[in-house]
Amino acid sequence: MRLLLVSGLSGSGKTVALHTLEDAGYFCVDNLPLPMLPELVEKVRSGHYDTGGDRHLAVGVDVRSGLDALSGFGQLLGALRGSGLEVEVLFLNASDEVLLRRYHLTRRRHPLARDGIPLVEAIGMERTWLGHVAVEADLTVDTSRLSMHDLARTLRARVGSRETAGLSLLFQSFGFKHGSPLDSDFVFDVRCLPNPYYERELAPLTGLDPAVAHFLDSHGEVGAMFESIHGFLDTWIPRLVADHRSYATVSIGCTGGRHRSVYLVERLAAAWREREHVTVSTRHRELDSLSPETE
Repeated sequence: MRLLLVSGLSGSGKTVALHTLEDAGYFCVDNLPLPMLPELVEKVRSGHYDTGGDRHLAVGVDVRSGLDALSGFGQLLGALRGSGLEVEVLFLNASDEVLLRRYHLTRRRHPLARDGIPLVEAIGMERTWLGHVAVEADLTVDTSRLSMHDLARTLRARVGSRETAGLSLLFQSFGFKHGSPLDSDFVFDVRCLPNPYYERELAPLTGLDPAVAHFLDSHGEVGAMFESIHGFLDTWIPRLVADHRSYATVSIGCTGGRHRSVYLVERLAAAWREREHVTVSTRHRELDSLSPETE
């Protein structure tokens, strides 16, 4: 049995995550007080609950457990792992701006917005409290620019890939003009490379188009950048695996996130798919949400 602890800021998509995991065959429990977690684990292990055979367990952990319980999260996690249980922590994050917008749209009450505390202060308090969980996360997902369908698809690709041993490695492109992603292990800035946007026929295309790839392939510095990033990852990704890391996210950024970063993500992903014990996925953050505009 594997235990997946699902946490994150209110409004970041924890409910969607638990529903997705339930559809994937997990036995899911939400809003369980943290002190009761060891008891639940033992009852599931002993067959006290009908979880449908070898189903894994996913438990939602949020700010409603209280600051005292959350401050001891690291110690609790160590005890669970010390018992021989395979435990992973998924943490969902989002920017304050996005969380505020989501709350205003849904008109739901934030769990800490009581006694006249403004929403923006409640979000700040929650971010501080959940810092005890975030620092222990095996996988962090920034949902700021994800729809609920995108989030579900991302979790199926990444958490689902953990059914087999190895590393789940995500390469994602992004545009610095739209903000850096919050969920990266490594971030590479490729804005110094020749920009296809300034070629009239290439501007409306993306790094997925052969014409853009041909343009970038014709510049030696692009190949040199690829070799540098690939060499860096070739050195350090195995160190993550040796440290028993299950997930890694590599983000490549250009100005707009449509040409150079997209091209390099695809090229790096193709190279790493040839490796054993590595499951590779890609995401192009800006392509689905942005129209062509100045990079």
